[in-house]
Amino acid sequence: MEKGIFKLQIAVFALVSASFANIYITQPVLPVLQHEFQVTPVKVSFTVSAVIFGIVLSSLFFGSLSDKISIHPILLTGGICVAAGGIVSALTHDFRVLVAARFFQGLFIPALTTSLSAWLARTLPGPGLSVVMGSYVSATVLGGLSGRLLGGFIHPPLHWRYAFFSAAGLILAATWVACLVLPRKSVGSPYNASKSGLLSLLKRKDLVLIYSCGAGALLIFSPVFNFLPYRMEGAPFHFSTELTTLIYLVYVLGIFLGPLAGRFSNRFGAGRTLIIATLIEAAALLLLLIPWVAAVIMGLLGVCAGFFTTHAVAVGLLNRKLSRNHGKANAIYMLFYYTGGWLGITGAGFAFERFGWQGVVFFVMCFLVIPLITGLSEKNKAADQ
Repeated sequence: MEKGIFKLQIAVFALVSASFANIYITQPVLPVLQHEFQVTPVKVSFTVSAVIFGIVLSSLFFGSLSDKISIHPILLTGGICVAAGGIVSALTHDFRVLVAARFFQGLFIPALTTSLSAWLARTLPGPGLSVVMGSYVSATVLGGLSGRLLGGFIHPPLHWRYAFFSAAGLILAATWVACLVLPRKSVGSPYNASKSGLLSLLKRKDLVLIYSCGAGALLIFSPVFNFLPYRMEGAPFHFSTELTTLIYLVYVLGIFLGPLAGRFSNRFGAGRTLIIATLIEAAALLLLLIPWVAAVIMGLLGVCAGFFTTHAVAVGLLNRKLSRNHGKANAIYMLFYYTGGWLGITGAGFAFERFGWQGVVFFVMCFLVIPLITGLSEKNKAADQ
């Protein structure tokens, strides 16, 4: 059993890492793409936000589909389609086709991520699920980082197209491994959720607040890293694409912060943890306004600390408040989460065009009120109990 769980853990880690690498692959080379395709910063940001928008539209569908049919054809279809979208992205010289191919990738990424997590939650026994889902969360962090490094550091910026070929190869290999390793039969009970609809989960105010907290977390986080290349290539830094991409290594902090945030939340309460995370993120965003490399790095570390803590606490809170329908509730959470990311990148794009980097920072700061209100609400509930 332990050997089977280990193999499953490796397969899940590889597939989720490869999937998330495809989401952010253009992020560090946005200025390069802007110059090559002669488009505005808002339009070039669509090469990231279009993927996220696709994820938003299809997450619930693939989560539900994994309850009805075998996971293997879903993974195979998803892997082939994401790879195909990447190859089209690499070959096209039409910006509209590039955005459409990225959107197509986004539509099928949930076939590899959302459906996989739903399948794991439904089929694995408790101890095995905790182990494998730990790998899943770490893979989302590593995948996000590796995609950025692949696009802006491993491949020279003038040959950013090669990054898509590499990512396509990785996703096909990871999909093949997953289809071989994942058992054809469920390890645990195939159906453990009630048949109540999604509407009942959207009527609970306490859950909606947590969904909104997840949306606010990614809404704040995504624009900062999306428009970071513009900040670092301009005065007073004048960083190269490769050097700017190395700054994304602060993202590694997320691998360690998830478990730490859970322990901190258990000890001091989810409400206090969310409030502290919000204050840290507010201070970090202000640091990003200082034209000094050390301040930028410290600010990015603080933004990562606030984001990963908020995200981890919100997911933990959500599942503690549920006695059933965990799969559906988590699918709704991810829908809100990625909607926040899409809205954040799009809205911050307009702020950047009009007000520059300061516009991005002050735009996202407005949404710190969401995790703050969630934290205060949970703190008050804890005090009343």
